[in-house]
Amino acid sequence: MKDNVYFVSGIDTNVGKSYATGYIARTWNSEGRRTVTQKLIQTGNTDISEDIELHRRIMGCGLLEEDREGLTMPEIFSYPCSPHLAAEIDGRDIDFGKIERATAELSSRFDAVLLEGAGGLMVPLTRQLLTIDYIASKGYPLIYVTSGRLGSINHFLLGLEAIRHRGIRLHTVAYNLYPHEEDDRISRDTEGYIRDVLARDWPETGFVTVPVLTALSPEASRIHHI
Repeated sequence: MKDNVYFVSGIDTNVGKSYATGYIARTWNSEGRRTVTQKLIQTGNTDISEDIELHRRIMGCGLLEEDREGLTMPEIFSYPCSPHLAAEIDGRDIDFGKIERATAELSSRFDAVLLEGAGGLMVPLTRQLLTIDYIASKGYPLIYVTSGRLGSINHFLLGLEAIRHRGIRLHTVAYNLYPHEEDDRISRDTEGYIRDVLARDWPETGFVTVPVLTALSPEASRIHHI
């Protein structure tokens, strides 16, 4: 696997991973770095990944040829739940070989691939395999999405412990302002706290603030939960 694949995960479900993934892809493309997004495993859909559709709206483009080829959404399951259960409900195993071949093909066509997981770091892909262990086994650098909502510091720090334990490279922390935290004091303090942690303990890690993209329609900016 080429070294231009970045895994996007988050502190929890509903932290806005898909929103952040689309925003980072849009930013990198605007800087001249040809970037595509891929969904590792999509659940709760048939035929097409709603998260990929959201990425494209944020990126300001329609579906790509790679979307139509299925490369960006190689595994889709119908039930909206964790991948391990969705695969069991649909009665078929996750084809990791198919996913990895698709990722490899995308990495050969683009400067960067943002590979978005399902849910948080510890979400099980199978009864034996966690998302975080899949990331570690592939050696992907991690883009870790968090937010300013109450409780996010706890989840963020627990994730850092797990990331460090597995030797995963923490490439970037994406601090998501969407959905907006009603208590601005909590949000501001959370961002400052996270920046201090990174400066002290993870100095090589980047930090990006993901803004609310007001140009998007409510439907386009909707965050999907898996």
